[in-house]
Amino acid sequence: MTSAKCEEVDVVRVGTCTGMCPDRERDERQRQKRLHRFEILAGQPAADPRRTVKEYSRPAAGKEAPRLSELRPARVLLQTVHYLIDEIVGGNVGPWAEVYDYVFDRLRSVRQDMTIQQIDGQITVTILEKSLRFLLCASYFLCDEQIRVFDVKMSDVHVQECFSWLLGSYPTGEYENEAEFQALAVLYNLGSVKAHHHALLLPEHIRNTPDMRLAFDINRDFAEGNYVRCLRAMRRLPFLHSCAIHRHIGTVRQRLLRVFSHGYSSRNCRYPMRALTGLLALDSQLEAADLCEQHGLEVAGGWVRFQRSCYREPGPGPLPSGPSLTLVGKKQGGRSVSSIVHGHRAPPD
Repeated sequence: MTSAKCEEVDVVRVGTCTGMCPDRERDERQRQKRLHRFEILAGQPAADPRRTVKEYSRPAAGKEAPRLSELRPARVLLQTVHYLIDEIVGGNVGPWAEVYDYVFDRLRSVRQDMTIQQIDGQITVTILEKSLRFLLCASYFLCDEQIRVFDVKMSDVHVQECFSWLLGSYPTGEYENEAEFQALAVLYNLGSVKAHHHALLLPEHIRNTPDMRLAFDINRDFAEGNYVRCLRAMRRLPFLHSCAIHRHIGTVRQRLLRVFSHGYSSRNCRYPMRALTGLLALDSQLEAADLCEQHGLEVAGGWVRFQRSCYREPGPGPLPSGPSLTLVGKKQGGRSVSSIVHGHRAPPD
């Protein structure tokens, strides 16, 4: 008598849905009047099958697994991402906040289908790269919005998840954009020992690219407390990399003011506001004066007086980073957001 040994084998589920949205979901959302305005036929309250995109469905205990007819295969997922970028992000269909809310949800649904089907390889990398470019651009464009419009913490969770998934996918093959995204991860996580250590272990041909060398320089300047040199180096970053580091700019400026308040502390010492504006990489002297006054520093007649006893920080936590034409905005040039999300970089100066 022989004994048979059974081994458990993971069965990979491959979806059969050929459209951007399964028919069942589209019909159900139409009945429940849950179609987004980007998805309806012109002049009619009916779904447009060519524009309806599967929405994200939160997993729940006891919920039945999606049918194969409700899962989009890799090819369809990539087509869906291209549609979202070209027709929604690049289509001038509404205000940025509305575009972000819609595309954020639909890209999340794409990643959900990828996870269920265990999709990997080039298509996964391409989708994650485009998703990250969109999320990083949005984090800058919506940086002044209220939390009900743009939740910074929620955005950060998804950016970090995408970075983790993407950087974990790179060792499986050769990908042309790896250096770009390894640098973006270092800049987005400025000051993180974990992110810096990961980057130091990368192959030499990745570490020695211009993107990576500049990211390493900025991270070193930040760690050493050389905030003037840190802000100066930020001026050389391309647009998307500037979006990635943008959330840290407020912190860098605040720390520079703290250092100057100690180093130049004197009742008789005045510092020219014009020079300080340049060092802080702010867009105007008025903006620099306002920042100094928020920190308790005396500003008068185009000068600021640094005094250690007067310096204060306006609130707990890092200083929020508002829009910056000097460090971010002007670098977009005439390029469309859809072009940037697709990965088309500006020509070198």
